[in-house]
Amino acid sequence: MSSASGLLLLAGGLVLVVVGAELFFEGLLATATRLRVSAFVLAVLVSGFELENLAAGIAAALKGLPDAAAGTFLGGTTFLALAVPGLSAVAAPIRARLPGAVFAWSVAAPLPLLVVGLDGELSRSDGGLLVGWAVICLAGLVYSGRNVIGGEPPRPGRFPLVRLLGGLAVLTGGGWVLGEGLSRTVTKLGVSQALLGNVPVAAAVEAEEVARVAIPARRGRGDVAIANILGTIVHFSAFNAGVIALVRPLELSAETRHLYLPVSAVSVAVLVSAVATKGGLSRSEGVLLLAAYAAYVAAAIVVSA
Repeated sequence: MSSASGLLLLAGGLVLVVVGAELFFEGLLATATRLRVSAFVLAVLVSGFELENLAAGIAAALKGLPDAAAGTFLGGTTFLALAVPGLSAVAAPIRARLPGAVFAWSVAAPLPLLVVGLDGELSRSDGGLLVGWAVICLAGLVYSGRNVIGGEPPRPGRFPLVRLLGGLAVLTGGGWVLGEGLSRTVTKLGVSQALLGNVPVAAAVEAEEVARVAIPARRGRGDVAIANILGTIVHFSAFNAGVIALVRPLELSAETRHLYLPVSAVSVAVLVSAVATKGGLSRSEGVLLLAAYAAYVAAAIVVSA
């Protein structure tokens, strides 16, 4: 097969996992809405449960591409902490005054991953520890923000369970196609799997997150916008990383350990510091976050050369 076929599979897999995850998310959101969960709590718990990212990571791990697999949650976290709020704030300033404990839990979320990943391996025991930490961290985040209430969740649509199961089926197929595309692209083009997983794949899979943040911000619901980001960061840096390691332990290259792993933790601290200091993000602060992400991409290209 030519390198073009790998790129086509990669693109097709990305489309399938995004479409499948959106369908799954809508069904899950509609089901949860029937329980009358508050908007902030719902955003933290549900929006962060992005199966397209998890499916991409598992597919890469099973294809023997550990750095690409790690890139889905490491590069995904960096993209969420810098590019997503940066683009969203440029489109519409984000206003969100949240309890200090919310920010404390958010900064703490990626730290266990940083610690267990520094030795160059994410074992199954590390994976179990990270999944347990995800539960604790999400509980702390939800409890800390339990009084952040405003607005109502959207009305549930028709057949939420059917949409949920249909999205899961599409995700399964999309994850397989994406794994094939990743494997063939790396083999045929000689692209660094760490660069591929941390930058283009992570950004492509998470591109829809910009709309999930910008829309509530434009409607005056900065709390929901930030909740989408923080909840997803906890899922990526703890839950997704743990589940992928449980499925298949990951051997991390020096490239991943020295760049992508620490930057993912630092980027979260940068975002939280910016939001906590001024109660949100202005357009100028959004530009600064985008500049930081551009610098990260440049560094990634240099390191992989």
